[in-house]
Formats: sequence, structure tokens, C-alpha cells
Amino acid sequence: MTVVTRFAPSPTGRLHVGNIRTALHNFLFARKEGGTFLLRIDDTDRERSTAEFDQAIRHDLDWLGLTPDAIVRQSERFDLYEREFEKLKAAGRVYACYETPEELELRRKVLLGRGLPPVYERKAADAPVPEGRAPHWRFRLDHDPPIAWTDLIRGEQKFDPKLLSDPVVRREDGSWLYLLPSVIDDIDLGITHVVRGEDHVSNSAVQIQMFEALGSEPPQFAHEALLVAAEGKLSKRLGSYGAQHLRDEGVEPIALLDALARIGTSQPVEPLVSLDELAETFDFSTFGRAPAHFDPHEVELVNARLLHHLDYASVADRLPAGASEADWLALRGNLERIGDFGDWLAVLHGNIEPPELGHDERLLIKEASAIARTLDWSAEPWRALADALKRTTGKKGRELFHPLRLALTGRESGPEMAPLLAAMGKERAMARLDAAASR
Repeated sequence: MTVVTRFAPSPTGRLHVGNIRTALHNFLFARKEGGTFLLRIDDTDRERSTAEFDQAIRHDLDWLGLTPDAIVRQSERFDLYEREFEKLKAAGRVYACYETPEELELRRKVLLGRGLPPVYERKAADAPVPEGRAPHWRFRLDHDPPIAWTDLIRGEQKFDPKLLSDPVVRREDGSWLYLLPSVIDDIDLGITHVVRGEDHVSNSAVQIQMFEALGSEPPQFAHEALLVAAEGKLSKRLGSYGAQHLRDEGVEPIALLDALARIGTSQPVEPLVSLDELAETFDFSTFGRAPAHFDPHEVELVNARLLHHLDYASVADRLPAGASEADWLALRGNLERIGDFGDWLAVLHGNIEPPELGHDERLLIKEASAIARTLDWSAEPWRALADALKRTTGKKGRELFHPLRLALTGRESGPEMAPLLAAMGKERAMARLDAAASR
């Protein structure tokens, strides 16, 4: 069996962190199994779906590295839905209903008031048809046997169909609801695994009967725990945390994917640099049932750890013109975002304002300047300078290194000084030491 997964967003908004996670898990499972990952644009809602959001979703997936193998749109498949709907109608598996939303809500309250489950009550076949009212259509569930399947994450699942309402699959105006077109698509596209949030578990129970009614074996299901913010329910802030936010913040897309691939599992979040590495270790058996807690700060930490190990070739096209490999290696260890590189490059090769030092600090820097003139700058100038200063001044630790860093970089903290000083070069370093000593 060739694995085929799908990600099915509606083009009514931008991708956020929750649906990116769903897309990622579908992508990784297909990649691991050597299968196919499809993008299905669920654009049956003609009023809310837009071409701009359709394009944005595809652009975001490409930027994240989750490029699908093929793209289909539900708006282009209405003829297929119509044909399959007619088959179900002929078989008596869909039927017309005429209640208004107000009538249904009233009946629901009555059932709840009696302590009964608010399940839709089917009307008799010879019930009168209200004059001038167009029908909506429901799928007729078989009440026996129980609906059961083995979920790849949740394990054995069982539903009593008598406790489920026959779902509405088509509105009065002829437009489609989600459940039936999704099943028809999954059959037509050969979807083997449906990976989605646990809020769809009851939908899957209903859809299993739809697959069977259409003469098809249901796919395997994997319902993952929902993503929540660290403080509880997924907040509006996280609802806007997506690809556009990452681009605006200068965060590497793989940093987000590293976090989303592993949170909610028994595997640690690690700064892996490729989707292939993530796919190799992807395993539904590691997924837990507890809510997956998402913390944007964790993404930022992973991003920094990634940058500290990225080689020059992987970032060269995003660095300022003229930045060398030596510059990157000297500065990457202090970066939180790649956009910070430009500021540090100016420290390395531009002009800095001499810092204000105390009297003793200026004497130290004056001594450092004298020693620096005698060093072999082709070897390890930072170690040689520090060792010589320790011997001549008796200073060590912060008392030694803090004024040296300030004089050479104008910053209180930053990258390791050894590669920084080597990349800076003798002439620039001497000029900065002299300027700091004489201020």
C-alpha cells in the first residue's frame, strides 16, 4: 500500500500554528513511508473562501518546506459530489428534512429537559412536506452494529450510532457541508491515512459509515491531541502565530517545525535542520493523549540553537553583501535570529563609539594595546593577549575580560572573543584599543 495523506484547509484565513501542525504531521508521515502528501483546498464556502487566502496557504506551505505533491480544490469537484450524492439517495442513505433551525433547537431543548440525548428524531416516510420549503439533506446512519476502529493514536474507539444524530450533509440552498464531500474526496484520491485533531473523532465515526455506504474501505485514522497555549486554551494570539508571523520575526521555519513535530509526544524537541531528519523519527506511537502545550518561547530557543550550528552555505544567500564565512562562524554563536547578523557585522567591520571606561580600566586597555602590537596575529591573538594581560596586571575573570570586550566591540556581551578578534583583524583591533584607552 502506498501511503497517501492530505491536508485540507479552508481558504478563509491564513495558516496558524494549529493547522501548520496538522499539515506537518501529514507531510512527515507520508515522507517517512515514501508516500504522497496532498493539499485539498476546502473552498465549498463560496462566501468566505477567497483566492487571496488560497494563494497565501500555498505560499506559506512552500516557505515552510511542506510543498504538496498535488493540489485539488473542492470547488472544482461538484459534479463528482452530485453523482455520489445521487447514489446515496437511490440507496436510501440520504433523505430530505424540512425543519427550521428554530424548530430543531426547540426540540433539542425538550429532549434535554427530559434527560434524553439531543439526537435528531427521524420523521416517518409519509410525513407531510411543508409547502414552499426547500429540504436540507441528512445521511441515514445504520444503528447496528457499533462503529469501531483502531485509532493510530487513541487506540480502540467505539461509538453507539443510536446516540448520534443523522448528520446534515447538504443545505437548503444545495451547498455542501464538510462531512460527505470530504469522504468522497478521500475515496477518489486514494487517501490511506487521515491525520487530524481529536475534535474530529465523532466526525470520523459518522464518516466511517459514509465510506461503507459508498462501497469503500475507510482509511486509517490518527486523531492527535489539540494544541493549547502554555496557559491553557489556544489563545487568539497563537491563532495568529503562523508563517507570516515567523517571517516578520525572522524565525527559521524549521525551528517552528522542530517544535511542532515533537510537542505532545514522548520525543524531545531538538534543533534538527531538515524535514528528512524529522520524518525519520516520526512515530504515532510516541503521541500522547494529553493536550500538546505550545510555547512560542520554545521556538525562539530552538531557532537560536539552530543558528549556532548552521553552516555558511545554508545561509549565505540571506546575509548582507560581502559577509564572509569567517564572519558567519565568528558571529553565529550569539545570534537569536538571522536578522541580528547585520548588527554584529557592523561591530566586526564598521566603526564603534569608544566606550566610557573607568581609570583602572583605561590603564588595562592601554596595557592591552601595547601587548597587542607584539602578538603574532596569524596564531591565536585572543588567547595570547589574555594570557599576557593576566601576567602583567594580575587581573582575571570579569575584571579582565569585561573592559576588553567593551573596548573591542562596544558591547557588554556577545560572541566568543577568540573568533571575533581573529575576524576583526589587527589594524581594527588596535585602533579600537587605542581609542578606548585615550577616551
